[in-house]
Amino acid sequence: MQSRSTDDPRKRVVWGITLVLIAVTALLGVTPGSATATTAGSPPVPVLSWGPCAAPGDGFECATARVPLDHRDPAGPTIPLAVTRRLAADPAHRTGVLLLHPGGPGNSGVDFARNSYEALPASLRDTFDVVGYDMRGVARSGQVECWNDQEYAAAVDAARGVPAPGALSEAVRQGRDFADACRERSGSLLPFIGTGSNAKDIDLLRRALGEEQLTFYGRSFGSYVGTVYAAQFPRRVRAMVLDGAYDPHRYSEVPYAYDAAQFAALDGAVGRFLDWCAQNATTCGFGEGKPRQAFEQLKRALDADPVITASGRPATGYTLAYRLMFNINSGKEIWPYLGEALRAAQARQGSFLLNPPSPGSFDFLNVNTAVECADRVYPPGRLLLGALVSAHAASAPLLGPPIGLGPPTYDHNHAPTCAQWQAERPSRYDGSYRAAGSAPILVLGTTGDPDTPYQDAVALARTLDNGRLLTFAAEGHTGYNRSACVSALVNDYLATLALPARGTVCADETPPGAPGRRTTTGVEADETRDVIPTLR
Repeated sequence: MQSRSTDDPRKRVVWGITLVLIAVTALLGVTPGSATATTAGSPPVPVLSWGPCAAPGDGFECATARVPLDHRDPAGPTIPLAVTRRLAADPAHRTGVLLLHPGGPGNSGVDFARNSYEALPASLRDTFDVVGYDMRGVARSGQVECWNDQEYAAAVDAARGVPAPGALSEAVRQGRDFADACRERSGSLLPFIGTGSNAKDIDLLRRALGEEQLTFYGRSFGSYVGTVYAAQFPRRVRAMVLDGAYDPHRYSEVPYAYDAAQFAALDGAVGRFLDWCAQNATTCGFGEGKPRQAFEQLKRALDADPVITASGRPATGYTLAYRLMFNINSGKEIWPYLGEALRAAQARQGSFLLNPPSPGSFDFLNVNTAVECADRVYPPGRLLLGALVSAHAASAPLLGPPIGLGPPTYDHNHAPTCAQWQAERPSRYDGSYRAAGSAPILVLGTTGDPDTPYQDAVALARTLDNGRLLTFAAEGHTGYNRSACVSALVNDYLATLALPARGTVCADETPPGAPGRRTTTGVEADETRDVIPTLR
């Protein structure tokens, strides 16, 4: 468990912001808005007609499930969900269905299941049908569009690693423009992409698959989906692993406070990497013993003279910050390669940290922002928005300014859009998260997680009536298949329902190795493609 020492002035800032946010939210009496309501009728169970997938050859088959657009109107218009499955390899010993849910929001669950299948142990592949689906608004299930590729490219290409005066006003303006574009281009779908409806879709899939209960693995945002599913359908859970978990209450009800902690987690992880570089200058190869100063200089240098990439688009200090935000999620194992990539960026050579967000990125980011705006209610007020976005950026000096004051992209900087969101939220879940009556649920938290802070996992395990916390003492985002200890315990639980002992901590993270053990191919993170890593 990470220390809660307040000796670090940045931590004092974060805790101060959090306390102010809690007080402000209480005083404002935030109205959640319309949320998922119980209906008298039940929607028809989808009929799944299985056939070859568009890219056959891996043993998976595909189908389409039609589910209600608005679960308050179960007999009304429907939308299609893309579904995939691979049947248990040993049908004589089949246990049931293992539903894999990726992070995001915005990653394809169909791709996640197919790309992650070989990383699962034989004990799970033999006994479970492995299932994935694209949730509503994602990829094959009706892609949400807000900004188009040209608009997104113009915004991220103009952003800077060291924002200029006026960046806050521009971020607020862009947030409103993004929200307006969502309503214009996806207005009929926006009210219905919240996680409350997504969880109801999962239960319809369960029924369509003919299962009494589901076994579920969800990582990052998938952990929030699992939490909401268990809250609404607790007795339909056979086993559930929530990896890189969210604190559901703070995420949905106190979003400014949640954002503050996420900025702190991200900057803390980047800071620990740079401190390692300072102590291991030869292995890291960046900064000549002063990597923090070198990083700030590199952001400014790229802002002043961007590298023109093969696509013809510029790589700026913002590009560097954006890519580092995702790549730091891979943990200590990648640190030497990050050092190499930073050194290459200094030399204005090819570096995966200088790849501008692509059209694939924009598809992901459109959904990522829109779904979170459907799930979360920010207190109203332009002054409050400006003050807290500025405070978040200042509290995280390494990446906070470019990400917090940049265009709408990933989790941390959704406030300028979501605080100006005009669409209704009937699909938002706002009930209890206790999941009373569920089977035991395993919550997995990583102490140095840059994306979903470890304390989120602690809070979720305490919130659930039947939660059990498993701690991975490590850097990086999520824990499954990044630790032999974690993976053995998770696999045993999924197969046999045997929980780890209370207080179990795994501490077997792969340490930084010398660059050259393998190339950076496959090391760099791609925000558009979520996959369970192969255990090494």
